[in-house]
Amino acid sequence: MRKMIMAAAAVLMGVSTAHATEIVIQYPYGELFNGTHQQIAAEFAKKRPDIKVTFRAPYDSYEEATQKILRESITKQMPDVTFQGLNRIRIMVDRNIAVPLDDFIKAEKNFETEGFHQAMFDIGTQQGKVYALPFAISLPIAYYNLDLVKKAGGDPNNLPKTWDEVFVLAKKIKALGSDVNGATIAWDITGNWLWQAPVFSQGGSMLNADESKVAFDGPEGQFAINVFARFVRDAQMPNLTQPDMRAAFAAGKTGIHFTSTSDLAKVTEMVAGKFQLKTHHFPDVKPGVGRLPAGGNLGVITATDPAKQKAAWEVMKFWHGPEGAAIMAKTTGYMPPNKKANDVYLKDFYEKNPNNYTAVSQLSLLTKWYAFPGENGLKITDVIKDHLQSVVNGQRAGEPQAVLKDMARDVQKLLPKTRS
Repeated sequence: MRKMIMAAAAVLMGVSTAHATEIVIQYPYGELFNGTHQQIAAEFAKKRPDIKVTFRAPYDSYEEATQKILRESITKQMPDVTFQGLNRIRIMVDRNIAVPLDDFIKAEKNFETEGFHQAMFDIGTQQGKVYALPFAISLPIAYYNLDLVKKAGGDPNNLPKTWDEVFVLAKKIKALGSDVNGATIAWDITGNWLWQAPVFSQGGSMLNADESKVAFDGPEGQFAINVFARFVRDAQMPNLTQPDMRAAFAAGKTGIHFTSTSDLAKVTEMVAGKFQLKTHHFPDVKPGVGRLPAGGNLGVITATDPAKQKAAWEVMKFWHGPEGAAIMAKTTGYMPPNKKANDVYLKDFYEKNPNNYTAVSQLSLLTKWYAFPGENGLKITDVIKDHLQSVVNGQRAGEPQAVLKDMARDVQKLLPKTRS
């Protein structure tokens, strides 16, 4: 009898596997997320053998992710689930690519007990409907090499709270040697993220309320563009790529590095105990009005077949649920938006890993990562990046306000005419 039962089970398993619904996933930044998604997929397979998850080669960046999904929507070659930057849901909805999730959410019982909550839904909401769920959330933070801080006469227990203090310390660190960098900033992170951060930190915005006019050229933007110029003038920041900045910091050659929490796991691994690493808050966030843009990515269902959409929802529930979110937090520097992941699965994690808690302590400052409107939204991102590059490469570091004026003029030309 036992042999008969085992044989029957094997037959059923074979049938289940043979008829498993395949869900194809594509996500960005393989160097950060390959291990994460593989681990989540392995756990998901244990619970849902009736759904087979396969991965496409990762997108190189959020920009490539959006451009590729726009092309694939025309050729009908989209994956079933795509992970896009938080600031890209707007264009996904405008192009009728993202599948609304409201009916799936309403059909769930006790969804809140699994850590899903309104704030999660709000991040992926456009035009009154939920089109995406946030997967990984990041905020800008500072990374400090405490060994260099001490050598430069800084106090590891009283790290800079303002940009003035940052650049005073950076000068001292730079004076330690010609092969030492005082401070660097990953200024060209996708979507102008670290341009928005200092602007938002002062209470500013990218455009005015009806999105008809540039607003980043006011006092807040003037403050922000001067910060970028000071990295060159005061900190003598070298003209490095993001990976090279990360490598220089991890090698012990940079005292202060500003980037996303998403780099934390990778940087910690690269540092490998060569020096004492400490993360710290983003400087000069104006009390009461200052905010910081939430970075990271969200999951979007793009499958057009109803059966595929149903299976894709099961995948998203697990990926964004407490188990998937906890794996994501432990394997990256990102924060999980899922409440149960934080309260239950990661209860002791932040106590043992205080560097990961820095961004969590800034959650009250979180605001949306802004996406520019209209057909030229992606082009505006590139225009801003080009102008910022003229400052950080030293070419126009001596005239940041002129750069800001030119940047505002060029962005204004690309805004939708119907809004002007």
